[in-house]
Amino acid sequence: MDTAYIEGLADPQAPRQRSALQDVVTREYTIHLHTRIHDLAFKKKAPKAIKAVVIFAQKTMGVKDVRISPGLNQAIWSRGVKSPPRRVRVRLERKRNDDEGAKEKLYVVASVVEGVTNFKGLQTVVVEGDE
Repeated sequence: MDTAYIEGLADPQAPRQRSALQDVVTREYTIHLHTRIHDLAFKKKAPKAIKAVVIFAQKTMGVKDVRISPGLNQAIWSRGVKSPPRRVRVRLERKRNDDEGAKEKLYVVASVVEGVTNFKGLQTVVVEGDE
């Protein structure tokens, strides 16, 4: 019996293409923290906001190794443990991991974008080049 493949489906014997997730890229996102930390105990809001940024970065960049910059940490903790900012503009940089015994080939550095006061109309931006 001959196996016929349905048109539009990939042939399982065909070589797989390289994943787009392997590219080194920098993007800016607005993360709505308020929805992620709503209905939490006061003393858990800022730590949960940090964890929410890490989870967001893992999902959007496709990498498990996420590193929070000290500036982003200070921006989230700036108003104390009880009231982190409702939104934060974050720059996510996916970089190659050059360590010898690294488990993953890529890692993500999350840093805050300074000077954003109004989040209206901001969209995801791919940052070109190194700044």
